[in-house]
Amino acid sequence: MNLRFVLDPVLTPELREQIVALWVDVTNAGGAVGFVAPVTEAEVRPVAEATFAEIADGPDRLLVGYEGDRLVGVLVIADNRFHLKTHWRVLKRVMVHPDTQGRGNGAALMREAERIGRELGLDALHVTLRGGLGLESFYDRLGYREVGRLPRALRLAPGDDRDEVFMWLDLATAAA
Repeated sequence: MNLRFVLDPVLTPELREQIVALWVDVTNAGGAVGFVAPVTEAEVRPVAEATFAEIADGPDRLLVGYEGDRLVGVLVIADNRFHLKTHWRVLKRVMVHPDTQGRGNGAALMREAERIGRELGLDALHVTLRGGLGLESFYDRLGYREVGRLPRALRLAPGDDRDEVFMWLDLATAAA
């Protein structure tokens, strides 16, 4: 099934709850979206609400993907909040529901973000990821390249430090 994308949907209470639930499901399935499993909605909600405020009040943008009426994918196109970086954006909270993975939904979500980036006239997109999960190859297949790595920058638990990896998509040279 193809995803239907919506950029900047109205952040209704229902959509907010769906995003929080998705965030919990993704985290608890091992996804690297700012938390370490296990998490509850109560733990995710404050971070989600801060994210929603940055979307509702600007300058960040929300991209959601639906299978039928079901929310299955989310990402935030975050502004850098610095006048020398207005030509590129950071993609944050890239999530696809665990029970829909393996169908190309993550790639479709990222391609839609790329399309939007081009439409906005951006020069590049940046995403940061948690090392040790093999995510680099996913982004590499989408045209992103690793441009930096902070060794052991993310402490998931005592004795479990992971690299923070910086990936970059140059929209000026990436295949359209």
